Amino acid sequence: MHLLPEHATQHAVSIPELLTSRDERQARQLTCLASHSSPLISYTVVAPGSIKDSELTRRIFNHGMTALLELAEKSSWIVRAQTTLVSASGPEGLLSIEAPAYDLKFATIGLENSHPLGRLWDIDVLTLEEGILSRSHFALPARRCLLCEQSAAECARGKTHALSDLLSQMEALLQDADSRYINQ
Repeated sequence: MHLLPEHATQHAVSIPELLTSRDERQARQLTCLASHSSPLISYTVVAPGSIKDSELTRRIFNHGMTALLELAEKSSWIVRAQTTLVSASGPEGLLSIEAPAYDLKFATIGLENSHPLGRLWDIDVLTLEEGILSRSHFALPARRCLLCEQSAAECARGKTHALSDLLSQMEALLQDADSRYINQ
């Protein structure tokens, strides 16, 4: 299920809208977890700045959904439920997958580390029992910045880089992915 890039809202989201959107995503996650007895992948796009739903974020999102579905197929995991939507915080995907949660997280970390757009994806694996499985469960460091070797969280907090530089890097990564995955 892909999102149409040409339908992006380009809406500049406010902090209260962003916080409400995240609360709504958490409620959707809990509903999905309660409805299925399988771990849940919750997937979003890392989108600096106030515009979270753009042609750029939707195209990046579509690459990620394709990669996640291909991973499930290659691993012979059963996708019990799949939802894609756009909220104030941007494109979102929820996939309930019948597979061991730690295997899912390990595999999605592999996607984030190996795919040209992986750094732009935020792929969480959740279970009712353990909540969100994080990179720390695998003794992995925090994700690094798009533009330098510092922690992404540190650079974001300190507004170290210009938004235009971050968006240019996102465009370059998307161009690379488009050239590698022509049929998507």
